[in-house]
Amino acid sequence: MIPRYAPKAIAEIFTDEARMQALLEVELLAAEGLAALGVVPTEDAIALRARAPRIDAEFVQAVNDREVITNHDLAAFVDIVQDRIGAPEGSWIHFGLTSSDVVDTALCTMMTKATDLLLVQQQAFVSALATRAVELESMAVLGRTHGMHAEPTTFGMKFALFALQAERDRVRLERAREAIAVAKLSGAVGTFSNIDPAVEAFVAEHLGLKAVPATQVIARDRHAEWFYACAAIGTTIELFATEVRHLARSEVGEAEEPFGKGQKGSSAMPHKRNPILSERLCGLARVLRGYLSAGLEDVALWHERDISHSSVERVIVPDCAMLTYYMVEKATGLAANLVINEARARENLAVNSLGLVFSQSVLLQIIETGKTRDEAYRIVQRDAREAVESRRHLRDVLEQDEEVTLSSSELDVAFDLARVLTHAHRAVDAVRHLAVS
Repeated sequence: MIPRYAPKAIAEIFTDEARMQALLEVELLAAEGLAALGVVPTEDAIALRARAPRIDAEFVQAVNDREVITNHDLAAFVDIVQDRIGAPEGSWIHFGLTSSDVVDTALCTMMTKATDLLLVQQQAFVSALATRAVELESMAVLGRTHGMHAEPTTFGMKFALFALQAERDRVRLERAREAIAVAKLSGAVGTFSNIDPAVEAFVAEHLGLKAVPATQVIARDRHAEWFYACAAIGTTIELFATEVRHLARSEVGEAEEPFGKGQKGSSAMPHKRNPILSERLCGLARVLRGYLSAGLEDVALWHERDISHSSVERVIVPDCAMLTYYMVEKATGLAANLVINEARARENLAVNSLGLVFSQSVLLQIIETGKTRDEAYRIVQRDAREAVESRRHLRDVLEQDEEVTLSSSELDVAFDLARVLTHAHRAVDAVRHLAVS
């Protein structure tokens, strides 16, 4: 991932040094598991950990240099580790294991650590949305369908529905964590031919993972589930960001991204305050969905294993983790600091809508006078068109229509904003417990 979108907390999990440290820990734990069974002398297992090499840039370079000869990165890693520890104890490194035992278990360890950080940030995003929902619970705003004025809603309801979806994403990510928090040390083709299952259980327990049946590799539907959870998070953020972009348009003006002192919206037009963060988040969501596609392609491997998934995962696992964290972190700030223009929202609803947002209420009132639904519909449809063409309020047009026999008090009920929004709080009630008190 390019540094621009690589948060340090996540990036550090996927450095070469961190990756090789994870590999080393699997190897050492495997040897200690073998020692518990009496296969490896206890003093040798103790010596392995005591003389384990320091994983730094010099060590990584040594492994890379060795790989030029072996053309096998894990074999190169094992060679360097054994050389640094020394004989005879070093010979116990990788005893009875195959490369995927170590690589897959280490990868799951790193993905689990990254997911734990993602879950914390996702919870912050949910809380930010829920907090704004409570704050804006009663603030009325135009609802829109197909991009057109529909009926009134509230900003509280908008934020609440985003919060509920983000919470579902968090739950999905929790399930994905469970799917990838697994270990496999069952040897070539997964039959434990040269390693006792107790070793797998020992390593898994010490790493906080769950031992699972596998071929030579851990099944990649687990990883695909994780990619989906990340892509779903990104897509919800895109949904939220798209709403911000629409509400920020000059013609709407009901919301805008926070604009810092000294910030410039355009290099050419000083008046511009563009929704650049929302646009960036929408673009990055497309990248996340691309990772999901590649992750799904990795599921169908040949027989007990091939390595067509390996090159893909070297790129997309760390990049997906970093980009997801980046997006959630930025979206959390956007949700918490989004500027809501109540005056413009009120103007659009009370004036610019021409009262058309109450057309269904009028329709129902006319039906109650005895007209058929189609008759009532045609009357309101006709008067709504007249209101648009003459730029008059719908109520004024209705009051001059001889076919409309509604009294002034009945029209008051039809155009009562509070009545329309009586139950809008239900969505906010559903997220009130998620808000920061």
